Amino acid sequence: MTPPLVLGIAGGTGSGKTTVAHRIREALLPDVAYVDHDSYYKDQSHLSREDRLKVNYDHPDALDNELLADHVRALKDGFAIDKPNYDFATHARQPESTRVEPAPVVVVEGILTLALANLRSLYDIKIFVDTAADIRLMRRIRRDLEQRGRTFAEVRQQYYGTVRPMHLAFVEPSKRFADIIIPEGGENHIAIDLVVGRIRHFLRERQEWQASQDLTC
Repeated sequence: MTPPLVLGIAGGTGSGKTTVAHRIREALLPDVAYVDHDSYYKDQSHLSREDRLKVNYDHPDALDNELLADHVRALKDGFAIDKPNYDFATHARQPESTRVEPAPVVVVEGILTLALANLRSLYDIKIFVDTAADIRLMRRIRRDLEQRGRTFAEVRQQYYGTVRPMHLAFVEPSKRFADIIIPEGGENHIAIDLVVGRIRHFLRERQEWQASQDLTC
């Protein structure tokens, strides 16, 4: 069996990395398995709401990175996974999981996907989405207010307390590991088209190899 092509897509909060990942996925369906790092946040249901808000969710230790690595390895080996679901409003894992079937292409997306060596070693292509800090901040504020049920005071406190320091400590330095840097996220259609074209070339090569193997059997 030919192993899948694994993409790691990283970038700061609000950079547009999720949009890039989704556009790549949509262009290649049904040949893509999508795994978001955000789903692997550790469950904080044992803490009070006040204590949950004190957790540094922008540090790598807030995520179950070993489980994510195990899941990516399983997909590479041709096995389905049960991806956890995480509720950002309550900072707790939901009881149900999401089944992800193996596919010729695996996309792993999240702010810290290039920051950790055990994850980086699993990727064939490493992508960093690079967007100006002011644009990222405005997107972050809007998302947290509209989608995650947070107050402006909570968003501000988290941004200055953990988001910005952890971006400087972990996310921004991980850009040096990228094979491809995409400025301006999902609006950079040329860069996305180039990545999609490279993946389609891989899929054609994979199909041709499989056909040659079938002929020799």
